[in-house]
Amino acid sequence: MSVAKIKYRFIRKTIIVFGLLLTAAIVYVVLINLDSKNMTFRQKLLKAFYPVLMKMSSKSHAKQTGSTATLKPAVSFYSLSDTSINGTAFDFAQLKGKKVMIVNTASNCGYTEQFASLEKLYRDHQQQLLIIGFPANDFKEQEKGSNEDIATFCKANYGVSFPMMKKSIVVSSPQQNKVYAWLTQSSLNGWNNKVPTWNFCKYIIDENGNLTHFFEAGTDPLSKNVLEALNLP
Repeated sequence: MSVAKIKYRFIRKTIIVFGLLLTAAIVYVVLINLDSKNMTFRQKLLKAFYPVLMKMSSKSHAKQTGSTATLKPAVSFYSLSDTSINGTAFDFAQLKGKKVMIVNTASNCGYTEQFASLEKLYRDHQQQLLIIGFPANDFKEQEKGSNEDIATFCKANYGVSFPMMKKSIVVSSPQQNKVYAWLTQSSLNGWNNKVPTWNFCKYIIDENGNLTHFFEAGTDPLSKNVLEALNLP
């Protein structure tokens, strides 16, 4: 057999295998997104391959920081306030006696599927825990939509029922959201200076208004480490 024929057969087999793999990937994405509503093609791809991303993250980026002691904040967590995504005032004084998880969110991120885990965590423990989402466009412009767009997306695709605040800036800047200024400045919260490094970083505040833990984006909200930090079963 000539070299030309061998090369031809190799190329032909490679194209066939590639075509089969591509077809399988397309079918997988379609099946995973049968219940998706008004998602872009990018969002559907991110949803489909979220498990792969989380498996990779669990080995490299799922880091946490915690306070080694209960350090009282210089500024009370309950003195904070913000505006909800529908424009109503949200006073943090109403959070007294509850555990709180604060998460910066985005609709076009590889971790967007964490909305499902956050909603499950909230529904399972809403008597003890309140989750608050803070949409932000700070990382690779992955949250370009309006507050109305964000609210519709979260409700339609993940049934989000926990409070969402209006879109704001969570990274360090003169325009940083005041809640995130408290979360990321030890002079205010008592010990932590860790700022969000990507979408879906998580801050945990205990029932007494003390910041206790910070989790990187790659940590699943339903992971053992998060449940232990929240002291939930």
